Amino acid sequence: MIVRAVLAAAILAGATGPMAAQASGQGPARAAAPRPPAAAQPAAPQASVATPEQAFGAYQRGHYLTAFRFATERVEAEADPVSMTLLAELHAGGLGVPLNEERALGWYRLAADRGDRNAIFALGMMHIDGRAGQTRDPALARPFFEKAAALGHAAAAYNLGLLALTGSSDTEADPVLAARWFQAATDEGNADATYALAVLFKEGRGVAADIARSARLMEAAAAQDLIEAQIDFAVMLFNGQGVPRDEARAAALFRKAALRGNPVAMNRYARLLAAGRGVTADPRMAAQWHTLARLLGAQDDWLHDYVQRMDPVLRDQAERGAQAWMK
Repeated sequence: MIVRAVLAAAILAGATGPMAAQASGQGPARAAAPRPPAAAQPAAPQASVATPEQAFGAYQRGHYLTAFRFATERVEAEADPVSMTLLAELHAGGLGVPLNEERALGWYRLAADRGDRNAIFALGMMHIDGRAGQTRDPALARPFFEKAAALGHAAAAYNLGLLALTGSSDTEADPVLAARWFQAATDEGNADATYALAVLFKEGRGVAADIARSARLMEAAAAQDLIEAQIDFAVMLFNGQGVPRDEARAAALFRKAALRGNPVAMNRYARLLAAGRGVTADPRMAAQWHTLARLLGAQDDWLHDYVQRMDPVLRDQAERGAQAWMK
């Protein structure tokens, strides 16, 4: 499987990241004009409208009522589309206000009409998820994603790549177009798209096979903490695929992903510990990581036999260590 197949996953990052990034580019709101001073009296300072940084800072800290108040102030004072999108997010998630998808849809539309790329993207996601009474159909989402991508929305470009890769009700799968969209999203810093493009170059799908370029892209996605890329790049390092063989670096990446709770990485790291490849051999820790991987669904007959042949004392220590880790 190339990447996360659920398009809705793209909104998870966008809910707190892209909107905030867009807002950070805005200047502070204009202060209200002061009233003329009374005779012989100094002018009283006027309260200023909340800035985008204040509104989104409150949102990111989980102070949703404050975010709602600041965003409302900005909409009333300046018809600010970025704040309209924030209001939509709050209503769509029931954050600080009652969940109301229809009201969220209305705010998204108002913001989209004013050119906010996150609102345009969200309208596309409404068709992906079938929310707020919108027809669930990727074909209906595509025009919104295309418009948002043209405005530099990375998740929209990534979703267009997924739609092109899998096809939809009105189009056939087009890996060449998918690679173009993934490249566009990669250029905007999207880790999922970088990983997807790395897989296409590895498989020669939609692009000419280029294992060295695949390795560079995989490394870039791994550096962005995408766990799938960390595991795949570790495999490439271990096998010397498109990159010089480096078992120690591969082991470090497997361990990093294992510590994040990935059972595949746990299994791979356990094998390295058992064999002493890239790390110092450690039978007890190999058994512990194998036990954790098995509990999380990653079976391995070779490691199972390896653990069964171990000293019972070490095996018991590994079992207790795994149980403690799971708590």
